[in-house]
Amino acid sequence: MAFRGFGGFATSGLIAAAILWSFATTDVELSRLMSAGPRIADFLGRMFPPDPTVMAEIKKGSAETLRIAILGTLGAVILSVPLGILASETMVSPAVFRSIRTLLAFIRAIPLILVAMLMVGAVGLGPLPGIIAVAFHATGMLAKFYAEAIDGVSRAPIAALESAGAGALVRLRYAIWPQMAPVVARDTIFRFELNLRESLILGIVGAGGIGFYIQTYVRSFQYDKAASVTIAVVVMVIAIEAINVALRRRFT
Repeated sequence: MAFRGFGGFATSGLIAAAILWSFATTDVELSRLMSAGPRIADFLGRMFPPDPTVMAEIKKGSAETLRIAILGTLGAVILSVPLGILASETMVSPAVFRSIRTLLAFIRAIPLILVAMLMVGAVGLGPLPGIIAVAFHATGMLAKFYAEAIDGVSRAPIAALESAGAGALVRLRYAIWPQMAPVVARDTIFRFELNLRESLILGIVGAGGIGFYIQTYVRSFQYDKAASVTIAVVVMVIAIEAINVALRRRFT
């Protein structure tokens, strides 16, 4: 009990020390923030009223963002199914699942924006690098979720099929999949929502989507048009989140 108390105290001390160190070593001047008020107000004033003449661009960018999220999620699902099986300790040997989980951790550690920049350099501008980046980055998380779903099922049906001499694929189809299907559906829907949110910013690096128009309008000081695109992004995110919440409730 005393050790736990000391451990909690030490953890709190480390957190406090990290916060103090961050404040002490970071060039943060509150006076600069206070003096920036008029400039922020001027920036916001230029954004209103939003310019409705960019509706065609908003529709085009929104549709492209949605396509990137859908196709990127589809690619991630295709890659995550075999990787999820190979990352499951229920299905394969320890040497295999540990190696695959290390690979998935490596994929998750690479920022999406960096992957998108690399893909833009490799295949050029447009939605294709965005789709590849989303699929690659989402696989690291989705395959991990699938592996955890496999490992979290009840062992009794698996043991029954094993005693009957069933192979790994038979056990997956008849003992594991019926139990994990709702979890897989929930996690896939969650990842799609996350992919859509991430797809909104890919246009900043030239990987397609509505983010391209935000970048274009801000750089050309057309803040009223940027405001219209930003409002469209907020509406899209809220709508997709509401839809995904309803779908997740259905599968849980």
